[in-house]
Amino acid sequence: MTGWAVRPLKSAAAWALPYWTRGEPGRETPSDLFRVLYLGWVIAMTLKVLGSSWDVSWHFKWLRDDLAPPHLINSVGTAIVVALTIVHGYTGYGVDRTALRLIQTGTGVFLVAVPLDLINHRVNGLDITSWSPSHMLLYIGTAFMIAGVIRGWFTGAPEGSRRSLVLGALFLFCLENTWFPSQHQEYGVFGIHAWDRGEPEAEPILLQFAADQMGRAVDRDMVVAFSLPVPDFLYPVYATVAGVAVLVLARMMIGRAWSATLIAAAYVAYRMVIWPLLAVADFPVSAVPFFLVGAAVCVDLAFQIKVPVVRALAGAALVTGGSYLALYAQHTLLDSPPLMPASAPVAFGLLAVVWLGGEWFVQRYNLKGQPTGARVSATATP
Repeated sequence: MTGWAVRPLKSAAAWALPYWTRGEPGRETPSDLFRVLYLGWVIAMTLKVLGSSWDVSWHFKWLRDDLAPPHLINSVGTAIVVALTIVHGYTGYGVDRTALRLIQTGTGVFLVAVPLDLINHRVNGLDITSWSPSHMLLYIGTAFMIAGVIRGWFTGAPEGSRRSLVLGALFLFCLENTWFPSQHQEYGVFGIHAWDRGEPEAEPILLQFAADQMGRAVDRDMVVAFSLPVPDFLYPVYATVAGVAVLVLARMMIGRAWSATLIAAAYVAYRMVIWPLLAVADFPVSAVPFFLVGAAVCVDLAFQIKVPVVRALAGAALVTGGSYLALYAQHTLLDSPPLMPASAPVAFGLLAVVWLGGEWFVQRYNLKGQPTGARVSATATP
């Protein structure tokens, strides 16, 4: 390694080593260290988002490969996550006890899920669906991890626009992780269209492998089963309940008008950016959930209601109606996974329960708007 590359590493080590001391969670954290720790989390989550975005498209084209480029990108992000978890756990810097437990639990679940997923593929062969138990463990672990990071930033960051901006970015990562399994249907509808055009996106070896696993010929019915392996009601219900729940919590904790809409719009914009990049690289593309922006607008409008219980019930009705109408419009004018309108009452009921629970949770644990105090001290010394 050349001298110009060694000097920055030595400088970084000289800055960081004095902080490497044992401490309890909630320890007063110098402001520069706090910023570096959470910059590390943003970088790690960005790598995981980039890897996961490519991963779904990859698996609609090729047979599984443990060393596929998307997995390698995810692995770099995971390595940073593990390092940060160790730093928080050993030093106690940058997190309170609750945030640390959430981060440690999420990282642990994720690391256990990885070998379980590998074993699942070895035993059961191709596992294309994003909704399998081993895959769900990966999302659940990541969700706990991000929840801990959100908690740590919320309770530790000083008030101001930077605090709100980073909090919004963390909720964007949370939304992407929550939405991830739904991308199976979004890629699936385009996979069926490609087959109908006589230009299947999946390689012949992948189609034959899937057909052999199903015990049938490579035909349209097989492609439909391969591309849309879950009931039609799952996509709109999951999107309206799980996806919107993230936006509701974000609106409560950020405490700024139109924050839910901005987060949803940022996610949709990201999906629009990667769409042509995947197409140029000759990878499958997907339907983009434009309707999510309409649901998010309904969330922000609901927060004009000041009574929490009324807001939750009226908001659930407004969001469900807006989400299903926007999804119907997208399904008619552009493209989207199958829509089952009869599932709307189920989505409303579940969202109302989740929203009421979110209102209670945020109030109970003082997570609404701005934190009551910051743990960061610019004058603290290691």
